[in-house]
Amino acid sequence: MLEEPPLLRIFGRGSRNRPTPAQIEAFRGAQTGHVCDALGGDGALDLAIKPLAGGASVLCGPALTADCGPADILGITAALTEVEPGDVVVQATGGWMGCAALGDLVAGRAQNAGAAGVVSDGCVRDVPGILALGLPVFCAGINPNSPFSKGPGAVGHPVSVGGRQVCSGDMIIGDQDGVVVVPFDQIDAVLAALDTIRAAEAIVEAKVKSGLVTPEALADLIASDVVERT
Repeated sequence: MLEEPPLLRIFGRGSRNRPTPAQIEAFRGAQTGHVCDALGGDGALDLAIKPLAGGASVLCGPALTADCGPADILGITAALTEVEPGDVVVQATGGWMGCAALGDLVAGRAQNAGAAGVVSDGCVRDVPGILALGLPVFCAGINPNSPFSKGPGAVGHPVSVGGRQVCSGDMIIGDQDGVVVVPFDQIDAVLAALDTIRAAEAIVEAKVKSGLVTPEALADLIASDVVERT
């Protein structure tokens, strides 16, 4: 006979990874495209997860995960009691689109708790109220149907969101292009690569602004004998 599972599981603050303040600050202002480059061209959540139109669209902070079943918000409401200032609450709903996964009241409580933003693979509602908060909220859609708060739920445990595993302590970077997840154990390597990528990007950007059409390497390739013209 199976034992009744707990209604709510919380992985406490002392047991969760968290980047240092210096590591968090080093990601501030980073473009998601550059971060993906530093991750080897990968790292983004599903393309459906975008900032609310007309709302704040820049996001940076360590993940605090909230696991919620379809149509349930116990996990995310419990997560708000565990927020450390600057955390990004990452809500997993299994991609449920049948109702809202949060609204302006939950978003407002997240802001009151000190969260830097919310990322959900589900829908939101009360959009005008969320926009008025100025809190970055990234989601997969909008649906006014009501959720419940019955559980089960979990806080701080690994979750699957937008096709990726997200663990508390991973860095979350978001902008108008979407959301990128930097695994906790890759933070330093990605930060080191970011400096090189930004420098290389700046050089090419300056050339493009000066009129560049064809990079030298491409011109050489086109002129070589490995290209057939007909």
